[in-house]
Amino acid sequence: MQLTVLGCRSGMPSDGQCSSSYLVSTASTRILLDCGPGAAAALSAIGHPSQLDGVVVSHLHLDHCYDLLPLGKTLLSGWARYPMRFPTLPESAAPRPLEDPVPLYVPRGSRATLETLAGLFPVATIPILDKAFSLAFDIREYEPGDVFSVGDCEITMHGLRHAVPNCGTRLESPEGSLAYTGDTGITDALVGLARDVDLLLAEATLELTDDSDHGHLCARDAGDVAKTAGVGRLVLTHFITDHAGWLAARREDAANVFDGPVHLARPAGRFDARGGPC
Repeated sequence: MQLTVLGCRSGMPSDGQCSSSYLVSTASTRILLDCGPGAAAALSAIGHPSQLDGVVVSHLHLDHCYDLLPLGKTLLSGWARYPMRFPTLPESAAPRPLEDPVPLYVPRGSRATLETLAGLFPVATIPILDKAFSLAFDIREYEPGDVFSVGDCEITMHGLRHAVPNCGTRLESPEGSLAYTGDTGITDALVGLARDVDLLLAEATLELTDDSDHGHLCARDAGDVAKTAGVGRLVLTHFITDHAGWLAARREDAANVFDGPVHLARPAGRFDARGGPC
């Protein structure tokens, strides 16, 4: 099982880095975890969204889901070409069949929000492009505790603590196991999410523990979870800056409490669940 970081910034893209989005791959399965602003462009550098077996969104904050719309339009664009107006353009690969939409797992109640988003940007002359969430994706709303399979991965959704409903995602396959926090404050549920996984991908947004109702982790919190849950390795993500010194300090914060490998997410960074950076 391999993790590829598409974007690791909290909030909006900055410094040429996009917001939260991660590709999990096995020999037979490709799953996108979150799809923040800039994710569609980052994904296009390594593959086409038609190759995805599923998309799982932790919560509906903008920096984790906004690029679902351009991703959906990309999936449909192959059905909206006009070859007679581009006589010298090389033929592209056949588009993904409309009867095989990409499964999109989102929190309960998200469908209406996504359909409203698509409706804000109509393309009256090419109406198929307005159907991202009815043709390109097969929306499947989940609740905390739900378990489902995507390819060779069994996925369990763990309710965590954030300003809006957020679930951590646990993936288990014959090639390894991975847990991703999404956004969360400290909660005992984090240990259940991460128990004995090969790799924990944990947000580490803050320098200090969050005592507000919003719900975020600092790097030391992430290290505490990794230690208590007995994970194999820890990857920190969801950073407010790309300042090298600040990031190194956050890695040290986590390493002071967790004695396993601690890595920093970076755009295009790749990590093997069982073997460290690729």
